[in-house]
Amino acid sequence: MASAVTSSSDNEQVLPTIDADQAHALLSSGHGYIDVRMQEDFDKGHAPGARNVPYYLSVTPQGKEKNPRFVEEVAALFGKDDGFIVGCNTGNRSRFATADLLNAGFKNVRNLQGGYRSFLQSANQQPAQQP
Repeated sequence: MASAVTSSSDNEQVLPTIDADQAHALLSSGHGYIDVRMQEDFDKGHAPGARNVPYYLSVTPQGKEKNPRFVEEVAALFGKDDGFIVGCNTGNRSRFATADLLNAGFKNVRNLQGGYRSFLQSANQQPAQQP
């Protein structure tokens, strides 16, 4: 379970959250994008330039197995002062990931509200394909 920035009831208000239009603007200005979906979902389509760092290693009816190296893997791609967006499919998993990154000292990380689905709808574009 992700550690909260504040109490879980306040978590949504405290997390820096952006909508899909803001995400497109930030990506255009040089921000990075971490896609926290599992590899097979990422391979089906993702934001242009996105890097995949799964938050969960597996999701089964018995539960979710969190990636124990998540923060370390993100730190290998971005510095703690770098600006980047965290997205998943619908915005739920990325909230937990964003909270973990903020707690680890990342300062300019933003959760994508509505996730990759809203990103696609905003751009009215087709998913970027894996080369």
